[in-house]
Amino acid sequence: MNRSLEMEVFVAVVDAGSFVGAADGLRMSKAAVSRHVDALEQRLGVRLLQRTTRRLSLTEEGRTFYQRARDVLASLDDAEAEVTSHTQEPSGVLRVNAPVSFGIQHLAPLWGEFLRQCPQVELDLTLNDRVVDLVDEGFDLAVRIGTLGNSSLVSRQLATTRMRLCATPQYLAEHGTPRHPDELGAHRVIAYSNWSGRDEWPFTGPQGPLSVRTRAKVYSNNGDTCRAIALNHGGVLLQPSFLLADDLRRGDLLELMPEYRSVELGVYVVYPTRKQLPLKVRRLVNFLAEAFAETDWDRAQVS
Repeated sequence: MNRSLEMEVFVAVVDAGSFVGAADGLRMSKAAVSRHVDALEQRLGVRLLQRTTRRLSLTEEGRTFYQRARDVLASLDDAEAEVTSHTQEPSGVLRVNAPVSFGIQHLAPLWGEFLRQCPQVELDLTLNDRVVDLVDEGFDLAVRIGTLGNSSLVSRQLATTRMRLCATPQYLAEHGTPRHPDELGAHRVIAYSNWSGRDEWPFTGPQGPLSVRTRAKVYSNNGDTCRAIALNHGGVLLQPSFLLADDLRRGDLLELMPEYRSVELGVYVVYPTRKQLPLKVRRLVNFLAEAFAETDWDRAQVS
């Protein structure tokens, strides 16, 4: 009995959508693939796949086992790659995409150290705030901020960042301090135009979740621009803590209505596949995970 081989064959069948496709990918006969899946189902005592002459479909138990089996196989790949990577030197061009503000403020200071650790690697860095197609556009990996949807991409979370509602002391002295999200309609709002909710700003307060519609005085597709306008007393903004943490520590910005918390976002590194992951990509993923391991921008408070 080879449990890992049974799992590998089963995952290959699901990914390929057929026994024939799995057999081609694994370089096995269709009969051998079928034997491994049958043996797995007999050992587990459940049916994992519903087979018809036209298609295969997963049972409920099959869906659960498929996800777990993929994780187990990925962990085995990671363990093997980690051991072998210590005897190899990463090299080649590494194409990386990241959001503009995050890339400038938090990634740019790290690249020098990464290149010192991996001197044979060349970096090709692209900053923009749209979601790029890694495969079609030729990126090795990307840093993304938000809530990841269903995707074939592999992701690793680096940190979290919360959207924080802020304004300068001078702006508040001149225009008053809102005490409830509903009062934002009477204030100058500086809005990030790439925000998925556009003019709808979500909060969770003492009475539960609520959403308020704002009317922006300014729209910008760049967080640094929104921040600069706010720091010049231009209005109220909702931006992630990674961008505002230093301003909050210095007291240049004040957080409004902290009892009404907005959404928390994940900061992720994503890449196309675990299978045969290039060493240069693996080294960068691990480097970034270590660099952001102790990060907590939401501790930022006025001292």
